[in-house]
Amino acid sequence: MDFFVHFCMRGGDAQDPETRRRCGVVSGAAGIGLNLLLFLGKLLAGIAAASIAVTADAFNNLSDAASSVVTLIGFRLAGREADREHPFGHGRMEYLAGLVVAMLILLVGAELIQTSVRKILSPEPVAFSALSAGILAASIAVKLWMFAFNRALARKIGSAALSATAADSLSDAAATGILLLGLLAGRFLDLALDGWLGLAVALFILRTGWGAVKETVDPLLGRPMDPELAADIDRIVLGHDHILGIHDLVYHDYGPGRAMMSLHAEVPADGDFLELHDTIDHIERELKAKHHIETCIHMDPVVRDGRTEALRQQVEDLVRELDPTCSIHDFRITAGPCHTNLLFDVVVPYGFRLSDDEVRAALCQAVKGLSDRYFAVIQVERSYVERRRGA
Repeated sequence: MDFFVHFCMRGGDAQDPETRRRCGVVSGAAGIGLNLLLFLGKLLAGIAAASIAVTADAFNNLSDAASSVVTLIGFRLAGREADREHPFGHGRMEYLAGLVVAMLILLVGAELIQTSVRKILSPEPVAFSALSAGILAASIAVKLWMFAFNRALARKIGSAALSATAADSLSDAAATGILLLGLLAGRFLDLALDGWLGLAVALFILRTGWGAVKETVDPLLGRPMDPELAADIDRIVLGHDHILGIHDLVYHDYGPGRAMMSLHAEVPADGDFLELHDTIDHIERELKAKHHIETCIHMDPVVRDGRTEALRQQVEDLVRELDPTCSIHDFRITAGPCHTNLLFDVVVPYGFRLSDDEVRAALCQAVKGLSDRYFAVIQVERSYVERRRGA
C-alpha cells in the first residue's frame, strides 16, 4: 500500500495542486478499471445465481466506475490555475466531485431499495454456484484494497473527495459480504434472504452516502477552521516580537491548498510603526509558506500601561466567571470627570446559552461591581474559529 501512495505523492507537497491532481488521477483511473472488471464479474454471477441482489450490486460497481470518472475529472479541474473568472482558483471542484460521488451513492441505494422490496414481495429461488461465490469473495478483497488505498491517499492529502470514494468502497465490500452470506444461507439453510439482504445493503449504502454528502457539503458551506491549524497559527503569530495578542480570525477555504485568512494582531500603541509593519509582513509570508494561506493582518494598537492591564485582567476574570468559553479583546479605557468608560469586545461561541443583550447586561452589572465610576461599553461577537478547551 505504501508503495502506491508514494508513487502518487512522489515526494510532493500534499497541498500542491499538481500533487493532488496526480493522486486524484491515479485513484480515478484505478477505480474505473477495477470497477468495470467487478461489474462484469458480478453481472455474470448474478445471472448465474438468478439473484436480483447480486445483479444490483453489479450495477452498483458500474456506478462506482462512473464515480471514478467524476473523481478523475474533478481533480484535473481542481488543479487548474486561477484565471480572470475564478481568481481564487478551482480547488473547490474537488469538493464538488466528492459531492457528485456522494449523490451517486445515494441514487444507487434508492434504486436498490426498490428492487429489494419487489424481491421481498415476489421471492424467487437463488441458485448457488461456486463461481458466483468466488467472484463475490474476490470482489470483497478488491474493494477492501480500494478502500485502504483511497483512505491512505485521502489522509495523506486531506481530500474529502477521496474520503467519499474510500467510504463508498468500504460500503461496497460490506454489501457484497452480506450478499455472499445470503448465497451461502440459501444453499445450506434453504432460506430465501435475497430480498431482505438487498434491503440491508441498500440501507447501508444510503447511510454511507449521507455521510459522504455531509463531508463534502460542509467545506462548501463554510466550516470552522481546524482547531489544530488555529493553534499553530496562534503559535506562529504570537511567537513574533511586538505581537501582544490576536483576535477576529476569519478563514475562507477555496479548496485544499487555496485559503485566505484575515486576523487582527494587537501591537503596542507606542511601538515603531515601520518596525511593526515589517513584522506583520514577515508573519504573512511565513503563514503562506507553511500553510499556503494568503493572509491579511490588521494591526490593533493597544495601550498596556499598569492601570489598563490591571483593569483588563479584572474584566477578563469577570468574563470567565460568566462562562470559561468567552474571551475579550480590544480593551481600552476613556476617563471622564464623572465616570470611566471600559470599552471591549466579548467573543462568545455559537449557540451560547445567553442572548447578546443578556451578555451585555450581565457584564455591565459585574463591571459596576468593581466601581460605581465604571461604565462598560460592550460589543458581543461570535467566534469563527472553534478552539479546543484550554487553548
